[in-house]
Amino acid sequence: MADLANRYSQNITGKYFVDNQCIDCDLCRETAPKNFTRYDDGGYSYVYKQPETPEEEAACKEAMDGCPVEAIGNNG
Repeated sequence: MADLANRYSQNITGKYFVDNQCIDCDLCRETAPKNFTRYDDGGYSYVYKQPETPEEEAACKEAMDGCPVEAIGNNG
């Protein structure tokens, strides 16, 4: 389970976040490209935009549920 204390600083403020367990697998970026992007210098994903529509919310939840290392959290 993702830990808010270990969230990457690049995450935009809001309920979804990525923590330091991320293995850069690309699943979240493929599942919710409007919300997740890659931090190239660190080799991990982060939330650059919180979901604003039901479709984006569903995509973020799907990315969180599918994350193989549970690095995506929902603090909402």
